[in-house]
Amino acid sequence: MLALMKGRPTSSRQAFGTSLVAVMLTWPAVFGLFAILLSHTHLVAAASSPAKSFDDPRESVSIPLAPEYVIDRDGSVTLRICFNWSCRRRQTMTFTRDDIALLKRRMAVCPGTSLHDRLQRMRIGIWQMELLAQKYQPLLANDLPINEFEAAIAGRTDCVDNASNSTTYLHILRDIGELAGWRVSSPRVRSRFDLTAVHWTAVIIDTETGLPWSVDSWYRPNGHLPMVMPLRSWIDKKKGWERPFKDINSVPHSIDELCNTQPLGTLVPGAAVFQ
Repeated sequence: MLALMKGRPTSSRQAFGTSLVAVMLTWPAVFGLFAILLSHTHLVAAASSPAKSFDDPRESVSIPLAPEYVIDRDGSVTLRICFNWSCRRRQTMTFTRDDIALLKRRMAVCPGTSLHDRLQRMRIGIWQMELLAQKYQPLLANDLPINEFEAAIAGRTDCVDNASNSTTYLHILRDIGELAGWRVSSPRVRSRFDLTAVHWTAVIIDTETGLPWSVDSWYRPNGHLPMVMPLRSWIDKKKGWERPFKDINSVPHSIDELCNTQPLGTLVPGAAVFQ
């Protein structure tokens, strides 16, 4: 829910004889190109880069941010996340290729094509992305469910933060080939004009049925499985922990208990324990 208390590389050596006017005309174009590259959701970078993290304090926003990320040729991903309510604090970090390889192994535990298994595979992906973000920004471990008792906590997230980050994670999962059967949509809002109830969610669309689904990470702390349900039910304020959605939002003890279909010969019982 929206908290009521609110939140690039160029180098070119100019020829020695370039006039001052030419330089002044060139630099805006260079910076404009850089901004386009950073915000492009399908870009593959030309060179690899080590894991890094940059803080970027900003003014708060009232709607989720558009995804910003770059997928490197070596398999690493550089992305922007946000937190501290309404994206007031933004941070750019890099998930290494080893990070992404682990994420893919976790998701491979749930290979089935049924709706249940596709939902669980996606939930695992969001869970793993949140844990990676927490690895590079430990303050996210302070996050609490919803917005209770966390007004003064660094690392807190509200629905704008969660919808922004989850949408970014979903775009990345799609682009690395880990979101089969789903299309990523734009975040949706309910109760827009009620300051005590306005709430945002990330959205995916089932390519088999065309049905949109809510992917809502706000109800649980960062680094946990998100709640999912059909978007229409989310708009009607149904609860993901109650029937008929309780089973698809289960939180078993270990990852190998989550899906109906599991790959043969690849599971180690209790290999990953849920938060």
